[in-house]
Amino acid sequence: MKKRTNVRWLTQLALLVAILLVMNYTPLGYLQIGPLSASLLTLPVAIGAMTMGPLAGTILGAVFGITSFLQAMEGKSALSAAMFGASPVATFVVCVVSRVLMGLCAALLFKGLCKLLPRQEKFCCFAGGLLTAVLNTVFFMGALVLLFYNLPYVQDAAQSMGATNALMFVVLFVGVQAIGEWVTCCLVAGAVALPVRKFLKLN
Repeated sequence: MKKRTNVRWLTQLALLVAILLVMNYTPLGYLQIGPLSASLLTLPVAIGAMTMGPLAGTILGAVFGITSFLQAMEGKSALSAAMFGASPVATFVVCVVSRVLMGLCAALLFKGLCKLLPRQEKFCCFAGGLLTAVLNTVFFMGALVLLFYNLPYVQDAAQSMGATNALMFVVLFVGVQAIGEWVTCCLVAGAVALPVRKFLKLN
């Protein structure tokens, strides 16, 4: 029974990794909005974190982060190109480490939320989707500001937007785009995770 469960877990993880990679290499994964890419890759991370636990959330977050780092290496956006040119190591932290923490924390928070509200699984699933997207924004932008706020490209962007401090820069930089990511991840990840969790409990 344990072997069967492990095989199913690995199969589900492989499927979500495949979906994540397909999204990354098609227009489904990233929407370019100005200097920043709006990412929808939080969706498979959120679904995995809520249906498979912290380890899956961490692995999927790592895969997401690696694809983001590879895009920075390729200079897919002006921001990522400037970051990688300034410091590949710091860019790795922003792209990969922040996403690993996002996947892990999303799973742990969802697990805690389910224990706190055991009869509100539907609410927990939609809240978990929202939390994943919010954590992605918080960790990514937090690492970016911490490591690259003094980068000339970032300073030029801050001045052009009229941002007088780091917090205002983050709010103006992500803007409506972040809200769109949060709402999308909340609705889609929640709608997918809920029936998957119910199916897994029945089998």
